[in-house]
Amino acid sequence: MKHVMEALRKREAEERLPVIRMEIDYELVTLHDAMEAEDKEQIDRCKVRLSELHKQLMEWSG
Repeated sequence: MKHVMEALRKREAEERLPVIRMEIDYELVTLHDAMEAEDKEQIDRCKVRLSELHKQLMEWSG
C-alpha cells in the first residue's frame, strides 16, 4: 500500500509542478507590469501570490 501511495503522489507531483511553474511565470509577468505602472497594490498582491506559489513548489518538489 505504501508503494501505491508513493506512486500516486509522484504522479500527482509530475502533473502539478508544471502548472505551478506556469502560474509563477504569469505572476512574474504581472509583477513586472505592475512595477512599470508603479501600481503598489498590484505589486503587493503579486508578491503574496508568488510567496504562496513558492511554498506550493517546495511542497510538491520536496
